[in-house]
Amino acid sequence: MNLFLNLIVVVATLIGSAMAFPQARRIARTRRVEGVSATWIGVSLAINGWWFAYGVAADVWALVPVSVMSLCLYAVMARYYVGTAGRSSLGALALGFFVLGMVPLPFLLLGGWTLAGVAVGLSYGVQLLPAVVATMRSSSLAGVSSTTWIIALAEATLWLVYGVAVADVAVVLGGAVGVVMAGAILGRLAVTGHRPLMVLDPRRRIEIVPAS
Repeated sequence: MNLFLNLIVVVATLIGSAMAFPQARRIARTRRVEGVSATWIGVSLAINGWWFAYGVAADVWALVPVSVMSLCLYAVMARYYVGTAGRSSLGALALGFFVLGMVPLPFLLLGGWTLAGVAVGLSYGVQLLPAVVATMRSSSLAGVSSTTWIIALAEATLWLVYGVAVADVAVVLGGAVGVVMAGAILGRLAVTGHRPLMVLDPRRRIEIVPAS
């Protein structure tokens, strides 16, 4: 059992560390940010910081390497996003980091890391919500990397299994929320005919324009 759990941790860490890379590379190479949320990038920086702190405080050291590597990758993504979208995107980044990303703070102050851990797990939904909203509202998803969300779904599934095995509520919640959110984005990409996820007739490409 320990060998199995260790294998899950290793694979989840490798996958999780790579999650942000395809999206950062897509922005850097294409200079396109349509369908990508600056708020999501900002809150992702904050939530990965919380996962790092929770991992240290609760002795869940499996969370530390993936959190550190993810922090670095989201920082790189933020740099390229601002370089592409301009300084006007800094407000959305700040909203994500300083407002949405601080959701676990009052729980930490009120109940310590036991309560804050649950909040961090649920906050994974807060982290991914701006990305979900952006993909649902955007008529063009040219800036979205489907690879990032395939990786996100795989990582969340692995952490969900790990959390259940070690009976860690925060990790279970984080994994479950991640599965739902990543699945929603991948479903949206598939419906709109995003080529890496072409599940419809490849001759058809559906573009949904949000209602005004």
